[in-house]
Amino acid sequence: MTDLSHQQLVRWRRELHQHPELSDQEFATTERLTRWLQELNVKLLPLDLKTGVVAEIGHGEPLIALRADIDALPIDEQTDQAWRSQQPGVMHACGHDLHSSVMLGVAQQLQRIESQLPGRVRILFQPAEEIFTGAKQLLAAGALKEVQAIFGLHNAPDLPTGTLRTRGGAYYANVDRFQITINGKGAHAARPHEGIDSIVIGSHIVTALQMLPSRVFSSLESVVVSVTRFTAGNSWNVLPQTVELEGTVRTHNAAIRAQIPQKMRALINGIAAGFGAQAELVWQEGPPSLVNTPQWADFALDLAAEQGYQTQVGTPQMGGEDFAFYLQQLPGAFVSIGSASEFGLHHAGFDPDEAMLEPAVHYFTELAQRALLTLRQQQALAS
Repeated sequence: MTDLSHQQLVRWRRELHQHPELSDQEFATTERLTRWLQELNVKLLPLDLKTGVVAEIGHGEPLIALRADIDALPIDEQTDQAWRSQQPGVMHACGHDLHSSVMLGVAQQLQRIESQLPGRVRILFQPAEEIFTGAKQLLAAGALKEVQAIFGLHNAPDLPTGTLRTRGGAYYANVDRFQITINGKGAHAARPHEGIDSIVIGSHIVTALQMLPSRVFSSLESVVVSVTRFTAGNSWNVLPQTVELEGTVRTHNAAIRAQIPQKMRALINGIAAGFGAQAELVWQEGPPSLVNTPQWADFALDLAAEQGYQTQVGTPQMGGEDFAFYLQQLPGAFVSIGSASEFGLHHAGFDPDEAMLEPAVHYFTELAQRALLTLRQQQALAS
């Protein structure tokens, strides 16, 4: 690649990694990205964004977009790397520092051949992916105006370094969140019969929720219900009045997704009432299933194979991605690139292989140019 050094990519990545910021708080990250893009003489779009930055390279039509996310997670890093997070309790445990560094490298490469580009490439450095609001912010700000196709990347710690994976159709699941509050009646632990034991009721509900994937819906459908928080009481000898449960539901089927809140509410209300308690469900809808355009997913895999990368046709995943909001409005594809970490995403020991940076830059630089040519050819045939 022209004048691109692995060392520069690593420097960008490590500075971002040492200074992670949570969703919608990526102020210093935005300042760094803005400064680096300006040093590369890349044009920035004057959009009304609190955090995040959008760059554009090239002239005329067609126009495609590339997206990297920039936010970190509330995790205390447990690696011994010299570049580990300097922010206690905050870590780039999902690799968004990698994604941002890759797209900085792509911007650098495209800027150097700007006059030769057969169109424009808009690069989105998106905030707040982890809380699933960033894509909506960019859409509302007009960042996707006139864009004809969009591509995103995510590192994949389960893949060998540099291996590319994607698939046409459903790739990531929709992600919804629930909170359940159970109100029973507190009592002394020695006299539980005088109360209504919200812990026992909560335990019944946790178990019953696991019936949804296989007894309420067909076991042939991909439905995951996970209770991730069970909070109750603060004393060893008191039965608490209130229990709070929290968790997530994921599926690829929009029709099933629409039924789950009603089914869950009926289930928890029935169990609570059977014990003389009351239960409340709060449902928070997240991003939809991420559905890649088959044409562009095939394009991405074919290009990778042509360029000598190892490739895999993916299977539907149960993770979630707010890139799905873009694909509701535009054709495109989301691509996974191997980062070969012993520990997975959202783990305090996540430590990806930085050797994935350079091949990822090379791949997305080529993808941008070839996608523009493909769109131009399609437009010529249609005219």
